[in-house]
Amino acid sequence: MHKEQKTNMNKVFIAGPCVIESAELLDTVASKLVDINRQLGIDIIFKASFDKANRTSISSFRGPGIDRGLTMLADVKSRYGLRLLTDIHEAWQAEPVGQVCDVVQIPAFLCRQTDLLVAAARTGRTVNIKKAQFLSGSDMRYPVEKAHDAGAADVWLTERGNMMGYNNLVVDFRNIPDMLEIVPTVVMDCTHSVQRPGGDGGKTGGDRRYVPLMAKAAKAFGATGWFFEVHPDPDKGLSDAANMLELSKLTALIKELL
Repeated sequence: MHKEQKTNMNKVFIAGPCVIESAELLDTVASKLVDINRQLGIDIIFKASFDKANRTSISSFRGPGIDRGLTMLADVKSRYGLRLLTDIHEAWQAEPVGQVCDVVQIPAFLCRQTDLLVAAARTGRTVNIKKAQFLSGSDMRYPVEKAHDAGAADVWLTERGNMMGYNNLVVDFRNIPDMLEIVPTVVMDCTHSVQRPGGDGGKTGGDRRYVPLMAKAAKAFGATGWFFEVHPDPDKGLSDAANMLELSKLTALIKELL
């Protein structure tokens, strides 16, 4: 493997649809990620949620649930050879998720939940903790300490913006070097950071035009990973439609980051 390829493999890329909508969607995205991996010499981790437990409205689509969702994710892993990431919202979900997924993700709003962090750590999998919208980068040493104390060997942190008044997020990119003082892997969530939480009449709005700028700014501040929610037709997505990046644009953006 060439030196450049080795360097690329050390960068963390996470991509996939916000939520599991159908097996067909998973196939479409997974096959594209395999092509990008082969073309660019990287190892994109496939992400999709089996349950969006924090949707704005009770009527919002949540996903297929943990049993069917994990079966569908395991099928992606078997057929495409991709590593997997998904999020958990309750401590009991950690064990079954850890049996299927390579990375267990803690949602931003739940990053202080001790039992959730401990359960994720005990799976033996990598734990990706998303920084809460109400915390600074330096504050994230405490969730990391909880995970390490429970036995986690590999912990990542993810930046996804801070609340700025109502229905708005801003990204303080200084959080990235601050979190790099805590862990060696800091991921920029380029799509959730352009959200307008709850700001679109009972659902979350946002503006995907800023996704590439978030990615490139994070690189300038030293980010070692990037997280993109992608969809072949984002406006028809059943969750985070306004924020997901068009799948067709992912290759070019990753090339810029490399």
